[in-house]
Amino acid sequence: MAKLHHLKTELLAVRELKRAGALPGLKLLPQVARLRRRAGEASGPAVYAAMYGERVAIVDPHGEVTYSGLAEQCHGVINGLRAVVASTRQPTVGVMCRNSRYAVIGLLSAIGLGARVVLLNTDLGAKQMAEVVSRERVDVILHDAEFAGVLALVDPGVRRYVAWTDEATESATVDGLVAGNSTALPPLPSSKSSLVILTSGSTGAPKGAPRDGGPAMSLPAGFVSKIPIRGSDTVLMCAPAFHGWGLLATMVCLLTGATVVMDRRFKAQASLDLLVENRCTAAMMVPTMLRRLMDLDDGDLDRIDRKRLRMIASGGAKLDESLVRAVQTRFGAVLHNLYGATEASYITIATPEDLAAAPTTAGRPPLGVTVAIIGDGVPVPSGETGQIFVRSGSQISKYTNGTSKEMRGGMLSTGDTGRFDSAGRLFVEGRSDGMIVSGGENVFPEEVELALGRHPDIVDAAVIAVADADFGQRLRAFVVPGDGAAVTEADIKGYVGTELSRSRVPREVIVVPELPRGAQGKVTKSTLDALAAEHLPR
Repeated sequence: MAKLHHLKTELLAVRELKRAGALPGLKLLPQVARLRRRAGEASGPAVYAAMYGERVAIVDPHGEVTYSGLAEQCHGVINGLRAVVASTRQPTVGVMCRNSRYAVIGLLSAIGLGARVVLLNTDLGAKQMAEVVSRERVDVILHDAEFAGVLALVDPGVRRYVAWTDEATESATVDGLVAGNSTALPPLPSSKSSLVILTSGSTGAPKGAPRDGGPAMSLPAGFVSKIPIRGSDTVLMCAPAFHGWGLLATMVCLLTGATVVMDRRFKAQASLDLLVENRCTAAMMVPTMLRRLMDLDDGDLDRIDRKRLRMIASGGAKLDESLVRAVQTRFGAVLHNLYGATEASYITIATPEDLAAAPTTAGRPPLGVTVAIIGDGVPVPSGETGQIFVRSGSQISKYTNGTSKEMRGGMLSTGDTGRFDSAGRLFVEGRSDGMIVSGGENVFPEEVELALGRHPDIVDAAVIAVADADFGQRLRAFVVPGDGAAVTEADIKGYVGTELSRSRVPREVIVVPELPRGAQGKVTKSTLDALAAEHLPR
């Protein structure tokens, strides 16, 4: 039965990918087959070149790269690194790049080398970076020049190649690998590649989530079935490509032959300029980016061609209702919302139709994904809240440090709580491990964050639990007021008490100019205690 289900899923995946233009036509099949036989995983860029040729693959501040040019650069890096790691049975290559051609070249080249690829978070500090590189046994790092200082504590024996640089350097470079080696199709790699994505580390040191292979077709097919990227699209990629959401979106864009405009460092005004100047038809962001874009003046947003922009997709963190409605009002039915986890890739995707009916929904499971809501060990009916479990071909079995998340019957716990409505749409309520008991009441900090997100004068909010002598635990809220807005602690407490209940009212409300968010858009809650110490009386 399981084999039959898998076969059905793969057949449906072929249909979706064919519809998206992501599969070679009949005339190209023999050429693609020859490339695959000769080079295996190293043939990926060459297959893209065969399918899309001189179509522009990537736009970044250094200019344009065609699919043919991308293949040549990847081949040069693969052939150059083969000599460097010749004595290593299976090398581990770390890639630490902001969004640019080098993020793609680094990933595709490491895969073509048959390496174990570790995508290094650009937010890590020097100490954490050294810890991760040592734990993951990294042999070679391809990194942007700006991160040289972050790598200062890494073992000097780890080879390094500078990727993006704004000025001349005497260090070994990725461009040097291309210039000094053959750009012909590399030979078949001696090992099968695998991928390690780091967790966000928002509550501690990031863990490595390894993926060995996985569903070749159902993963991108499920994505394009909900977020219909096509080869005719020009996509502004603001979401960081080193993490799950931005990585998946970038790879799907390349698979379909779209043009990816890489936004190296999101800044609302500059990113808007990129979108307008490149006549983008789609944009991929995290919610914080989307909020900052929507906070621009009406005159700025009016520069966006509403007839041309057909998709805005958000992932990596939760979308609040006010932001969803703002996008809908300004641009119409273009917004998609992806809910996922590093340990399982995407879980559900909300389409514009889903968000029109229910602005806070995370959507429905795409092709190849099964989601269950479990309470007291058994599935709960629609409308009831429980723990969210997922089964997909992309889920991990354990982290690289040997630990694992809870499993039930082959399904992985996301660590979140949620519910389905009668239409099969998922609503994520909060973290299952984040619930506190305050005065005998079960309280989820995320519930209060959502309520604060609906306040007309608040543009961002985070809520954490703190110990309390009287109630056991209480909440502490951090809020960012909108431009020109004046909010007080009393106002916010009164608002929460009216919107929710007394047990949800924060013990303290701290007004701050901005929240400490990482590149994925998630609040780095480990820094909130230090932030509180700066603002609370001693």
